[in-house]
Amino acid sequence: MRLIQMERTARLREFLKDLFSSQRLAVLATQSRKQPYGNLVAFMATNDLKHLLFATTRATRKYANISSNPRIAMVVDNRSNREADFHQAAAVTATGVVKEIEGPEKNRFQKLYLAKHPYLKEFVSSPTCALLRMDVETYYVVRQFQNVVELHIKK
Repeated sequence: MRLIQMERTARLREFLKDLFSSQRLAVLATQSRKQPYGNLVAFMATNDLKHLLFATTRATRKYANISSNPRIAMVVDNRSNREADFHQAAAVTATGVVKEIEGPEKNRFQKLYLAKHPYLKEFVSSPTCALLRMDVETYYVVRQFQNVVELHIKK
């Protein structure tokens, strides 16, 4: 039984890696004063799936929301906006805590981020831009319309 669960987890991790490498945008959900707020962001996932990275300027509402409440969610999907999506599309919601990357680790994470989004180099290099790292706690994976699986990320 344990071997079967390990195989399922490995397949789920591969599915997530494939989805995250094929998609450039995610929906970021933040909250302020009990009001949710959503944005599209260019994202990337680390190979171990422990972190999702994105960038924003510090003058944005999303950055202000994150500063007051670092708990966020990000949604990534593979929909094509067709009727077939109701049975074939997959969506992943990642939940966790986000923080701005600073100090020595910023250069390493910035290189990872720019490997996926090289066209954002000028934006990410700007002194007004914050590179943010979500420490993922749980992935909720929905496939085949109602099949939901959870993957808890160990720290």
